Amino acid sequence: MKRKAEQGSMQLQGEVQELILEELLRNSFPFDIISEVGKGIRGADCVQTVRNQFGQECGRIIYESKRTKDFGGDWIEKLKKDMRSQGVDVAVIVSQCYPKGMDCFGERDGVWICSFEEAKAVAAVLRDGVIRLSNVMKSQENKGDKINLLYNYLTSSEFSEQWKAVQEGFMSMKQSIQQERNAMEKLWKSREKQLEKVLLNAAFISGSIEGIAGSDQINFSLTGSDEFLLE
Repeated sequence: MKRKAEQGSMQLQGEVQELILEELLRNSFPFDIISEVGKGIRGADCVQTVRNQFGQECGRIIYESKRTKDFGGDWIEKLKKDMRSQGVDVAVIVSQCYPKGMDCFGERDGVWICSFEEAKAVAAVLRDGVIRLSNVMKSQENKGDKINLLYNYLTSSEFSEQWKAVQEGFMSMKQSIQQERNAMEKLWKSREKQLEKVLLNAAFISGSIEGIAGSDQINFSLTGSDEFLLE
């Protein structure tokens, strides 16, 4: 009877510690979801679904709370199985005793082990690591998506048609400028010929008048210069 009473008392204390751990996690990380693993269901005591400030899920941490005098030799392997079955990223054993070779929190065979007093700090560090890893993975995924989207766009008929429209617009503008240039050059040449004809006729007139006027000075300048100044 005494042994049963002691076992019942230890079980009750263990359940109380589980509830305290869940409450600690909820109060410390209000963005996250703390889910209790029901009795009779294989698994750890609770699962922490880590979410960032935008409410996006980044990963999950599984917790097993132990309140015994000695560290069980099969605890780590059992929790690792629970970890795989639950599909979580990190596993933590919160215990009042450590396995041999450990006197404070640390990692053993892929499972983190800490005391109840260290639980909040360890959870914060692991949670930060889960968020950082999630951000890295998302950035790589987005990078790949952007590259694929860009490649698909550059090889699409939509881009091809748009680029053809740009080319056609450029060539049309270039041809229009060239046509205007050709027209202006043609006009300039025509006016140059007209000007040459005017100057030639003016030279004939100047020569004729020079023969009549002799040494008298007569100004036949067309531009204000002394081009056709007769003395």
